[in-house]
Amino acid sequence: MNKLVLNFAVIAFTFMGLVACKGNGNETTTSEEQDVAEATTEATEYTVNTEKSVIKWVGAKPTGSHNGTVKLSSGTLSANDREIQAGNFTIDMNSITDLDLEGEKKANLEAHLKGTAEGKEGDFFNVTKYPTATFELTDVSGEGGDVTVRGNLTIKDVTHNIEFPAVVSFPGDDVFLKSKPFSIDRTKWNVNYGSKSVFDNLGDQFINDEVELVIELHGSK
Repeated sequence: MNKLVLNFAVIAFTFMGLVACKGNGNETTTSEEQDVAEATTEATEYTVNTEKSVIKWVGAKPTGSHNGTVKLSSGTLSANDREIQAGNFTIDMNSITDLDLEGEKKANLEAHLKGTAEGKEGDFFNVTKYPTATFELTDVSGEGGDVTVRGNLTIKDVTHNIEFPAVVSFPGDDVFLKSKPFSIDRTKWNVNYGSKSVFDNLGDQFINDEVELVIELHGSK
């Protein structure tokens, strides 16, 4: 019986490792930087509410995962006839927050991600050197509120065009955009720490290249 239990545990752990390696299966399409979309003169500009708007993130490794948020420092969306034409927002990388830990563990992880821990400045986002990231819309397509958003995402001075599915609505005088969960490959923006696609001999001590994101934007006239 003990042998049976042990074998089952090994199989379960192996399966979890395989799932972690494969990611969540919703990795975004990434391409070269594209021309930024421009709004027509008839478009209405909405200012992004930085208190309500948020980007949620999940990072995983074979032994578990972490999740948290990062806030925006500014942004606008332009729309005409209930269709988004253009927009951009700036991400405050100093606001990276972990939500699944507490106390010293939480503080240590946040410092590591931000690069404010001594000797670990370049492991992840190095917010002292790169305090912000940006996203600029290049295209929005779709009907009935279900859209595909494309835009240039710049992190650590590296820019790639990404796309993701989202839902858009116009409650009252406001605009609301929320992406469905999608993943980016962090190594494309030179966030390489713990990546087995970049470093050899990590064994099971690697961190997935894919980071899952959900973007939620609230804007007002």
